[in-house]
Amino acid sequence: MSERFDCFYCRDSLQGKKYVQKEGRHCCVKCFDKICANTCIECKKPIGADSKELHFKNRYWHDTCFRCVKCYKSLVDEPFMLRENNKVWCGDCTTAEDAPKCKGCFKPIIAGDQNVEYKKMVWHKDCFTCSQCKKVIGSGSFFPKGDDFYCVSCHENKFAKTCAKCKNPITSGGLTYQEQPWHSECFICSNCKKQLGGKRFTAVEDEFYCVECYKACVAKKCAGCKNPITAGFGRGTSVVNYEDESWHDYCFKCTRCARGLANKRFVRHDGKIYCAECPKRH
Repeated sequence: MSERFDCFYCRDSLQGKKYVQKEGRHCCVKCFDKICANTCIECKKPIGADSKELHFKNRYWHDTCFRCVKCYKSLVDEPFMLRENNKVWCGDCTTAEDAPKCKGCFKPIIAGDQNVEYKKMVWHKDCFTCSQCKKVIGSGSFFPKGDDFYCVSCHENKFAKTCAKCKNPITSGGLTYQEQPWHSECFICSNCKKQLGGKRFTAVEDEFYCVECYKACVAKKCAGCKNPITAGFGRGTSVVNYEDESWHDYCFKCTRCARGLANKRFVRHDGKIYCAECPKRH
């Protein structure tokens, strides 16, 4: 009489039937699927005797469930990465997931892509565009304003101050005079054309002059010393005017006694200035 060959669990005969051996025990297919089969970590169903099983680090999958969580490509015989929540990723999707995301299109920037970086943010080169005209800035010059970025042209038109002289935008530098903005190269002496920024100058009827040109070309000449009267440029800030002639206050004095006559009574005789007392001494 031959020895019985039964299922370890249900004791049904395995003679002539399909069976599975696991851990030294023989069992029928039904008992294997119910008692012994591993559970697929993806679909949560048993991996039956008739299914192909894949395993990695004590985790099990049906071969049909072993797919990339992002692109669903089968990873049987393919490189893969096991990531959070026991999800498997293909190499391409792993690279894309770990890559920095473009601030413009929110897609990954992978190795080899041309990109623009600014303050820990990154864009594809073609995604870095002007907030106003939408043209690609790429690696060109730009101006940040809050969360927006502007090309040079749009920034000039939208934000830059306009020069009081040439009416063109002031994109850098410049100066202010009487609350009006100027390009440094536009704020110049009307005579010698030298720039006046940071230098002493005077304004005459909307024209500007450096000290030297004001003295030589504009300032009145003192009837006393014959030198220019440069009010505001040092000694002689007060001017005495009489009959179309002008004097430094310190030059307006009696011809005879040299007494200063600014803001005092005086007499003019034969083109000369005298104090009120001196003509009486003749």
